[in-house]
Amino acid sequence: MAYNEELAKRIRTALAHRESVTEKKMFGGLTFMVDGKMAVGVQKDDLMLRVSVEEFEWALARPYVRPMDFTGRPMVGFLYVAPGGCEADADLRKWVDMAVTYAQTLPAKKATKKRKA
Repeated sequence: MAYNEELAKRIRTALAHRESVTEKKMFGGLTFMVDGKMAVGVQKDDLMLRVSVEEFEWALARPYVRPMDFTGRPMVGFLYVAPGGCEADADLRKWVDMAVTYAQTLPAKKATKKRKA
């Protein structure tokens, strides 16, 4: 199991009313992109979030939250929330809304040039 399918289903439900949401496999799990920008995802059993620098410090003080560090180096602005922190649908929605709100503030990605073979 690469990621928790039930958590992915719950995230889909929390995002169902939003436009411009796509799914992409990355970081060994499943990521939900908003307007092409990573917002929230699932890695193993953890909820994965992208948040503002200001929200990052606040969130780290919450139970079940830790910095995303799958490479061995914590990534500022990216968090894991263990299952206990998003058991209730209201808690999951709060985390998802926080991540989506931040993703919507990010500038549009620049088009990348395709490499010649």
